[in-house]
Amino acid sequence: MIDYTLDMEQYDCPFIDTTDDHDVTFRAVQWQFDSATRSFETRMGVSAKNRDVLESGLSAVRSHPNMQEYDLFKKHSGTAMIRTVIDETDAMRVITDNDGYITGPFHIESGSEEWEIGFDEAAVADDALAELERNNEFTVESKSTFDIDDLFDLLENADAAGELLEGCRVLSETERETLTIADEKGYFDQPRGATLQMLANEFDISDTAVSKNIRRAERKVLRRVVNAMDELDV
Repeated sequence: MIDYTLDMEQYDCPFIDTTDDHDVTFRAVQWQFDSATRSFETRMGVSAKNRDVLESGLSAVRSHPNMQEYDLFKKHSGTAMIRTVIDETDAMRVITDNDGYITGPFHIESGSEEWEIGFDEAAVADDALAELERNNEFTVESKSTFDIDDLFDLLENADAAGELLEGCRVLSETERETLTIADEKGYFDQPRGATLQMLANEFDISDTAVSKNIRRAERKVLRRVVNAMDELDV
């Protein structure tokens, strides 16, 4: 399996067109392609900085010429949940006609869309991307290749992976930034590439405060690592 992350700019996608003109973000929570009608059904979370911006974005996506069906499930302040059915876009046609498939949720913001797509064979993937380039603009952000053993290992240890992911999510912004900079500066290397004082100067706080931030972040992450090891199928 070859998995790609693409930064995609489609010219016939209602969601991309809407985020190009309105400061809203779409995140897919469910998606399904109907091969008989060549249409794409999604349930999307929509967010904006306030209710007025949200309303203008929802109005734009609802009235887009490629929109077949639109239902508003819930709306509160600057967020909403919608169900949509859209016409198949050119990019979707290329992927499906080349036996490609979606491997992750869509994230659409500022006129572009993050796609997670997969193919079973490298030659087919190369052909699909070449065809995709004819009528769309995209950048390959990442490419990963999994053999069948790796794939089954991932599936069997999904709970452990989820635990590690949650360990990252529970970190505060300060804790994430502190760990990132500490790692980049070599604080965790042996011998250390950076001292607490050097990190303190980086954040313009005391070395005691930096130490507390690191220890707090380490506790949160290590707790999740231990939980993940209990879930691990080895």
